[in-house]
Amino acid sequence: MNHEQKEEENKEHGDEQRLEQDVRRLEKDEKRLEEDIRRLEKDEHHEHGHHPEHHDFHIQIDRVHYTVHKKEMTGEELRHVPPTPIGPDRDLFEVVPGGTDRKILDNEKVEIRDGKRFFTAPAQINPGSF
Repeated sequence: MNHEQKEEENKEHGDEQRLEQDVRRLEKDEKRLEEDIRRLEKDEHHEHGHHPEHHDFHIQIDRVHYTVHKKEMTGEELRHVPPTPIGPDRDLFEVVPGGTDRKILDNEKVEIRDGKRFFTAPAQINPGSF
């Protein structure tokens, strides 16, 4: 083997070593990234499990079941829960078991919880108010 062949062989061997080092470094980086992803997914799952604003609340409006995601909603927001929003020609009421049902105004905030029920009725027109 002549001198040029030895240099070429050494160069190829050096290239192989660099490639192996690069592969090992990339594998380590990949493992680190996978660990980071697992940690972030765990943190995200943990975070969502402890914040009520990420909870699904099951409510009814006019006996139709809906799922909402906020623990507090305005009357206006509730009016937009059904696919066809509740128009101004209807009043929105909260069912109060064992009590008097409560009319919900558009700007009024309502605490939402599972099983809360609402209904609509034709809006009352006060005679002589035209």
